[in-house]
Amino acid sequence: MSAVPPSEPTGAAGGIRRVSARVGAISESATLAVDAKAKALRAAGRPVIGFGAGEPDFPTPDYIVEAAVAACRMPKYHRYSPAGGLPELKSAIVAKTRRDSGYVVEPAEVLVTNGGKQAIYEAFAALLDPGDEVIIPAPYWTTYPESIRLAGGVPVPVVADETTGYRVGVEQLEAARTERTKVLVFVSPSNPTGAVYPREQVEAIGRWAARHGLWVLTDEIYEHLVYGDAEFCSLPVVVPELRDRCVVVNGVAKTYAMTGWRVGWMLGPKDIVKAATNLQSHATSNVANVSQAAAVAAVTGDLTAVDAMRTAFDRRRRTIVRMLNEIDGVVCPEPEGAFYAYPSVKGLLGKEIRGRRPGSSTELAELILEEAEVAVVPGEAFGTPGYLRLSYALGDDDLAEGVTRIQELLAGAR
Repeated sequence: MSAVPPSEPTGAAGGIRRVSARVGAISESATLAVDAKAKALRAAGRPVIGFGAGEPDFPTPDYIVEAAVAACRMPKYHRYSPAGGLPELKSAIVAKTRRDSGYVVEPAEVLVTNGGKQAIYEAFAALLDPGDEVIIPAPYWTTYPESIRLAGGVPVPVVADETTGYRVGVEQLEAARTERTKVLVFVSPSNPTGAVYPREQVEAIGRWAARHGLWVLTDEIYEHLVYGDAEFCSLPVVVPELRDRCVVVNGVAKTYAMTGWRVGWMLGPKDIVKAATNLQSHATSNVANVSQAAAVAAVTGDLTAVDAMRTAFDRRRRTIVRMLNEIDGVVCPEPEGAFYAYPSVKGLLGKEIRGRRPGSSTELAELILEEAEVAVVPGEAFGTPGYLRLSYALGDDDLAEGVTRIQELLAGAR
């Protein structure tokens, strides 16, 4: 057998690498992994309550489902359609965006994608060259750094904690900026913390980015899920001079309880959208037409169903924060948006709990799953060890029961 040429990558055993370094370096989605483990345990008969997945527990509204049923019977939806999205959905997204955030775009600035994740990856793929740096406020959603790396970029986390409500400031961002910085990721309301930036801070960050010629990718998937006095502000509306260097990501998953339908979109300058559309034409072609027809019904309908869901989330938000803060060693700021609580559990690490001393939030999450049969996601998944993420997008009874189990488990910590 001939020797492996020096230019060929080799594995640990000296053979040709089976999985590319680029894809092999990608981590599994921690949130989906926790959700899958919880479902597997439930299937095995264990009464596990899952706080892992960011998925509304409500069914998709009936009028949306009926639109999909009708689309199934229409032969035009049985065929390939434009890779960038159905024209009627693009037009509906344009109208919805103007209605909901005041941002005015045209159909050529819209790309319909297979969920928000594809929009995020394709945006980074269109923007980044190898070595370009992307500033990401942390705690961050697990997909951002992996998409950046897959596109050849370098994620640069900027950490905020509970003392600032998990919001970063311009000074922190400036300290992280280098000559290689090309993009800022900006998310409000935030996954995993529920943080919502006030308008003046949105404006300050946007003007900082514009002043330094940076691109901004802003994820607006939770735009309708804000509570109390918090207000959602769309970055390119607040700072219009960023329009030509801003990509907005959104979708129907969270607002309309349509996580499984897989419809998202990106809004951006025409050249970026065209480049991302070209990529999508080879990667997946069009999004499923039936899902697109359902999305048309979703974004053109009123927000009555959304209001009902938001009311339920608000009630659960207040319940989970109160119950978590009753635990010694836990500090949980009140989230202002999305449907996540992000408590600090640093006060529990190293303490004895059922004969064990968890030294990290990962170990604590494992202990909670094993001893209390409650699934939560450790802060390591979001770039900030010492925290847990709990989604409160589950029924009121399950929420109360799950947090009660955690309270009883952690009450004996010493």
